[in-house]
Amino acid sequence: MTARAGKQADIDQVGTEVTSSANPPPWLDRFLTEAPRMTVPSYMRPPDGARPAAVLILFGEGPQGPDVLLTQRAATLSKHAGQPAFPGGRIDPTDDGPVAAALREAYEETGLEPSGCDVLTTLPELYLLRSNYRVTPVVAWWREPSEVSPGHPGEVAAVARVPLAELTDPDNRLSVRHPSGYAGPAFRVRGMLVWGFTAGLMTQILRLGGWERPWDPDRTEDLPPDVVALSARG
Repeated sequence: MTARAGKQADIDQVGTEVTSSANPPPWLDRFLTEAPRMTVPSYMRPPDGARPAAVLILFGEGPQGPDVLLTQRAATLSKHAGQPAFPGGRIDPTDDGPVAAALREAYEETGLEPSGCDVLTTLPELYLLRSNYRVTPVVAWWREPSEVSPGHPGEVAAVARVPLAELTDPDNRLSVRHPSGYAGPAFRVRGMLVWGFTAGLMTQILRLGGWERPWDPDRTEDLPPDVVALSARG
């Protein structure tokens, strides 16, 4: 059996549903209670014909406390180039639904061990206009953390376990403005500017978990020119 086939077997063994035997830490209790009540703004409700995709929201307990896994997409990609994101991608015909797709994509992008992840829940589908995807966020607890690093260099530039304390630090929060007129939340963490779809979902996550701290919503900056240039691809 090849390493790739063996890993797919691990993903299949984890299953495609919520892990009923999962025992996440108490700091996730409020998030899991509030997750079913997550609201989807009208502009993020998927239209008919949108392509299915999934992302993995993987909570862990790192050296600096509770954290979440993020990647930074390679600058050479045709869409969403250079942008920080949750691991994930489109749901392939061979995937058994969004959970399997999220775990597969996370393995391919970061090398994490799927068998160490307990799937806790899924969030409502969200529309990603740029790619015409209807994205299912899959929430998991990193019961047995494994080493992670960028997968294919043409797809992933960096992988980071970002502490929730950094994401909620008011000094790391701001709003960004795109020349197109888009304005939305953003985070400066681990040398990354998290904005767009990922920042919007992260904002919802922090609110649902009760982790959000007061910050200055009037702190608005233009997106850096290099970020704007990359976002214009595709």
